[in-house]
Amino acid sequence: MTPSLFSPISFRCGALAPNRVALAPLTNGQSHADGTLSDDERRWLERRAEGGFGVALTCAAHVSADGKGFHGQLGVWGDHLLPGLRELAAGLHERGALGLVQLYHGGVRSPSQHTGQQPWSASSFDETRPGFERPRPATAADLERVQHDFLAAARRSQAAGFAGVELHAAHGFLFSQFLSRTMNQRDDEWGGSLANRARLLRQVARAVRDACPAPFIVGVRLSPEDFGFAHGLDLDESLQVAAWMAEDGLDFVHLSLWDVRRNTAKRPEEHAIPLFRAAIPADVRIIVAGKIWTRADADAQLDRGADLVALGRAAILNPDWPRLAAVDGFEPERGPLSPAQLNALAISDTFVAYLRQFPNMVRDA
Repeated sequence: MTPSLFSPISFRCGALAPNRVALAPLTNGQSHADGTLSDDERRWLERRAEGGFGVALTCAAHVSADGKGFHGQLGVWGDHLLPGLRELAAGLHERGALGLVQLYHGGVRSPSQHTGQQPWSASSFDETRPGFERPRPATAADLERVQHDFLAAARRSQAAGFAGVELHAAHGFLFSQFLSRTMNQRDDEWGGSLANRARLLRQVARAVRDACPAPFIVGVRLSPEDFGFAHGLDLDESLQVAAWMAEDGLDFVHLSLWDVRRNTAKRPEEHAIPLFRAAIPADVRIIVAGKIWTRADADAQLDRGADLVALGRAAILNPDWPRLAAVDGFEPERGPLSPAQLNALAISDTFVAYLRQFPNMVRDA
């Protein structure tokens, strides 16, 4: 029997979420240039916790100064960031949500305009897209340092009072670049076989799990196949990576599907959720994201085998989605909304400006 979307759910580490609705990690540009939390970003996240989201993920927060990829990105790379992180963790906890920090390094997607230096990645390669900067291949020192940075950021998140962290291994960021068969062209212990390409992610995952014991949540976000900036990924390899993450003690796998209505590209007759459900133990939770708008959309993913759903655009326009979706007949707002209407939903002018690049989000007043 499929559980209710609004029933509590436990993670293998012992943490308990009040329901199965998560706020997806969303770039919003609202933090300060130095990575410190802004009041605008705090309000945006706290408002969703007030609306009943059982799990609230931050935007991708960079673990290293050279890992920043976006303007106004939240940082978790130094102890000077702790005061804001503590304030955010406390605010989410007080409002009943499990607050998780999404830890990430951009790799090739950390341009010099944000870091002041050439980006680095698994290998040096070229892409035909505007603004692309050819990365330099990672050195042994880079790899040692970035592992330390992820571990320190996880410990910092725990010290700040967050319920857990998510390792961002999707969307063509650093971990995804190492997993890629095309972006990772190394011939050493960090490249070649899948076991080698997954080495960086696995070593970080194990180190974080060991250093942050239960009930601290540790999970991972994966792109199952190529989409957008993520390329060189194979579905069966992603299933194996998910199985390894379970072996390494992680509590959940977060599948970034972009559109939950679509089956996999490699197996057009099959959906990703049942495949991943079969690949990992039942106590390793599956979170799924991808154009989930209605309660029916969400329930359909639980029917497929997901344990939680993560809402992105629906959560932006509907901060009370979990509370309202429990009532029969709820139809979520789909936009576009005026800047003033978005401001009323705890979305700052900075976030409004960022949202203008997406269709049906912002309309002129």
